[in-house]
Amino acid sequence: MNQQEIENLTYEQAYAALENIVSQLESDNQPLETLISLSEEGRALSDRCASLLEKAQLRIQKLDPASNRSKGVE
Repeated sequence: MNQQEIENLTYEQAYAALENIVSQLESDNQPLETLISLSEEGRALSDRCASLLEKAQLRIQKLDPASNRSKGVE
């Protein structure tokens, strides 16, 4: 999966793809080049998930700024 395809995934799609890669990485008898490629793709998927979660958190904070102040977040 290329970077453009990853950027178009929803959180759920990216997370499912990441779980699939983890399963492949845990399996035996993978050539080194395959492991490297899977690791790179997994990193990109992980970054996508983190980005989407951060955006969701910011949206939630905008909905209720009063609760953020009580937690020390501005």
